[in-house]
Amino acid sequence: MFTFSSTDGTTIHVRSWVPTDSEPRGIVQIAHGMGEHSDRYRHLAARLTDLGFAVYADDHRGHGLSMGPVAGDLGVDGWNLLVADEVALTRILRERHPGLPVTLIGHSLGSFAVQQYLLDHSGLVDEVVLSGTTAVDGLFGEIAAAGGDLIGFFNAEFQPTRTDADWISRDEAQVDAYIADPWCGFAVDEANMGLLAVNAQTRLADPSTVRADLPVYVMVGDKDPLNDKLRLSDLLVQRYRDAGLRDLTYQVYADARHEVLNETNRDEVEADLLAWLTRARD
Repeated sequence: MFTFSSTDGTTIHVRSWVPTDSEPRGIVQIAHGMGEHSDRYRHLAARLTDLGFAVYADDHRGHGLSMGPVAGDLGVDGWNLLVADEVALTRILRERHPGLPVTLIGHSLGSFAVQQYLLDHSGLVDEVVLSGTTAVDGLFGEIAAAGGDLIGFFNAEFQPTRTDADWISRDEAQVDAYIADPWCGFAVDEANMGLLAVNAQTRLADPSTVRADLPVYVMVGDKDPLNDKLRLSDLLVQRYRDAGLRDLTYQVYADARHEVLNETNRDEVEADLLAWLTRARD
């Protein structure tokens, strides 16, 4: 664990998992989703360190150990600062591990941050993974059309529901762990959700500034409410293709919900991801 200071003075906490029996072969940086925290990626990190990767994951501002007095409050201009924090962390990791390739993984809200990151800084990373992702402008349009009720929107396809978090996974144990976790289950503050929505329309919808040779791996479930039965993840992938990206893998898991890394077929999802990560290096 280490910390660094954001430009507004917020202390950002970073978890690390590093191979103990060999020098790292590469760096993996993980950007977690909304209303969760970096320690939920411990299982994936263990698989990655077994393969020789050094893994780092920050708790975003307003989340986990980086949380202030109010859960989900990102502060003034917090959405843009959250993205800047991810850029700053990459620079720190490159200083710690000079010469090693960097893979940036973003899940859900973290994937939206990665989408924005890439518009200006795609040269900082060697490859990118987007999990539980979507065309963000389309998602906000769907939520608005549903009246703005996030939980109702996310759970609409899974009625009758057992819990408010049924939408994240078919694995009831994972859902129950999420609900029991005091650092899970909240939304980002209204002002920064609004800022993200504006950026989604004005910036994220046009990824033409992302370098064309960047390898991108997109992994989603076809029952993830964020992608509207794949319509919006299809749109995101098509936008990247239209922007000229030549190395794009689109992995869809039948019947999987939002957290594909915590689904009933987690082993399959992780194996596919690890195969992709190592394919470029072995």
